[in-house]
Amino acid sequence: MEPKNIKVLVTDDEDDFRYLLRYWLQARGYSVIMASSGEEAIKLTREQNPDIIFMDLRMPAMDGVQAIGKIREFNHDVPVIIISAYLEDLKIKEANNYGISGVFYKGKDFQQSMPLIESALRTHKKLKKPDPNPNV
Repeated sequence: MEPKNIKVLVTDDEDDFRYLLRYWLQARGYSVIMASSGEEAIKLTREQNPDIIFMDLRMPAMDGVQAIGKIREFNHDVPVIIISAYLEDLKIKEANNYGISGVFYKGKDFQQSMPLIESALRTHKKLKKPDPNPNV
C-alpha cells in the first residue's frame, strides 16, 4: 500500500504540534485528517475509518486513554500510536490495555516515527514492502 493510500488521523489538542505532524506526514505522501480532542477523534474514526491513529495522551475533557477505549468499542484493529511529552507516564501503561502500537515522544525527531508507523501498518494491515527483485 502506497503512503498516499494510507489515511492517518492525528489527534492532539496543541495546534502547533498537530499541524507540524500533519505537514511532516503529508510531505511523505500520507493522507492526513486531524482532530483536536478525543471526542472529535472518535467521530472521525467512525466516519472516515483511518488506517492509523496518532493519539495525544493528555488532553482536556477526554484524554487519549478514554478516547482509545471508546474507539476500541467499535474498532479493535486500527493501530494507535500514543503521543506523549513525558517519557515516564503512567497513562501509557493504561493505554497499553487497549492494544497500542507504540509511543511517539514529542521531544523526539519525527524521522524516528517512520519505523513505528511502518511497523504498525505491516502488523495490523499485513502490509509488505514491494519486493525490489520480484523475478530473482
